[in-house]
Amino acid sequence: MSQSKSLQFVGNAFELEKQTAARPSKLTMWTRQELDIILSLYGKHVADGRWRDYGIDATKDLAVFSVFKRAHDQPLYRIEKNPSLHKRQGMYALVNSHGHVLKRGHDLSQVLKAIKTKKDARGKAKKAQIIRAF
Repeated sequence: MSQSKSLQFVGNAFELEKQTAARPSKLTMWTRQELDIILSLYGKHVADGRWRDYGIDATKDLAVFSVFKRAHDQPLYRIEKNPSLHKRQGMYALVNSHGHVLKRGHDLSQVLKAIKTKKDARGKAKKAQIIRAF
């Protein structure tokens, strides 16, 4: 004599989830892979002592990663992602502090190669020295 009861949902969370998944995001943001590429370059320049701060900004049409020498200065470089340009000259751009586009392309790692690395006297890239205090 078991009596079966049907489950009744209050609200429809599944339908709400489907709607938000189908709707494109309102903000253009960096993916995890893009941030890995950018932050590895950023870490190298921080270790060299050339960069000290960064900022990330997202708008509807543009994602920006800004690099600063000092926190209160204008950015040295802006790395921009504009998805509306992905079929044209490329959605990634490297912009200097004066607003000039240094490089634009479809591959982020190729665009970031425009940032010069400091070389030592023998022409090899400098590596950060690790100081150990015991």
